[in-house]
Amino acid sequence: MLTLTYEYKLEPTAEQISYIEQTLEVCRSVWNFALRQRKDWCASRKSPINACSIEREYIMSVDEPFPNYHVQAKLLTQAKENNDFLKSANAQVLQQTLRTLDRAWDDMKARGFGFPRFKNRYRMRSFVFPQLNKDPISVESIKLPGLKEVKWRMSRPIPVGEACPKGLGFLPKQARIVRKASGYFVMLSLQLNVDVPSPMPHGHPRGLDLGYDKFVATSDNEQIKRPRFLKTLQRQLKLLQRRLKNKQKGSSNRHKLNQKIARLHQRISDTRKDWHFKLAHHLCDGAGMLFVEDINFVSWQRGMLSKHSADAGFGQFVNILEWVCLSRDVYFAKVNKDGTSQTCPNCGTHTGKKTLDIRLHQCHECGYTTTRDVAASQEIRNRGISALGHSVLENVCGLDATGSIGNSILVGTGRSRKSRIAR
Repeated sequence: MLTLTYEYKLEPTAEQISYIEQTLEVCRSVWNFALRQRKDWCASRKSPINACSIEREYIMSVDEPFPNYHVQAKLLTQAKENNDFLKSANAQVLQQTLRTLDRAWDDMKARGFGFPRFKNRYRMRSFVFPQLNKDPISVESIKLPGLKEVKWRMSRPIPVGEACPKGLGFLPKQARIVRKASGYFVMLSLQLNVDVPSPMPHGHPRGLDLGYDKFVATSDNEQIKRPRFLKTLQRQLKLLQRRLKNKQKGSSNRHKLNQKIARLHQRISDTRKDWHFKLAHHLCDGAGMLFVEDINFVSWQRGMLSKHSADAGFGQFVNILEWVCLSRDVYFAKVNKDGTSQTCPNCGTHTGKKTLDIRLHQCHECGYTTTRDVAASQEIRNRGISALGHSVLENVCGLDATGSIGNSILVGTGRSRKSRIAR
């Protein structure tokens, strides 16, 4: 099953905007009530049996079950019978809100994520229609439950007809309405019942090393400078945020200023994402295999360089790169990150640890010299090739890329160089 998500800009009327905002408000109330119910259940089981708090204590029956999704969905159905506020929103939309909270709760325990937060008017920004009507899409509008036909900008066509195997097209399965600073958008999930094979290793291998000095360095001796997306607009953002502290909470002026700040943040985010996509396509040009380090980039945002790490968006870039490789039939793999800058890619000698101020790689065994980032990317490429069961047969010092002869990397299965050349 192949699933794609296309994003389109909506052009709703004033009545449709009122319905969207009302639905967001109902979803926010359901989320906060359900989260409070779960926290109260956990708090009622914290106190020891023989030592209760002097001030106050949660009193809840011992037989009270944990308020999971099924329990809360049943309570929601009962509450909607006499509550017009809950009736104003689509029933499936509210159920999806409870499912999202249940998934966030499970991720907190299983994956070590943070505790789910209560939502204010700015944090609840989207809701999902899990089912759509038959033939909801046209060139000028999209049909959504409760909203009827909403005009949109069909910036790119949905793949149908000859572009798909056997004349089949992608079917819209669900739609997520997102409120951003620049307007309202719909995230349309499209599915096609086909099996897409993963790309096989082939062609020219290329290793990538991500870093703060250079955003990415390739094993082909290409170094791409890291743009400062936030720094270019930081002064303007700082002035707006300084004015925000003098605005009264809940006032109209504070809300307008928050919208200006949100539009500036969205401009930074959109610029970063666009650059990541363009860079990913550039790195796939002329390559059949791409190898990167297996790094937990969340840990990079916990040190003194956390601001620069968040501005670069390394994690988002790797996810985009993996998707672009799949769409362009380029093999993508992650390799072990340990010691890539401490190993000579030419002879495999351990050169020792290097501090961040050392930007040059010099091997005392074979004399190979290059920049530190390029040497690390070449070692990443060598590890990726070795993981595939191949071997780099030739490493030549002084060339742009190690293991290259006549601008092509010799990758084999262990035969000697003479037998390869003879053939």
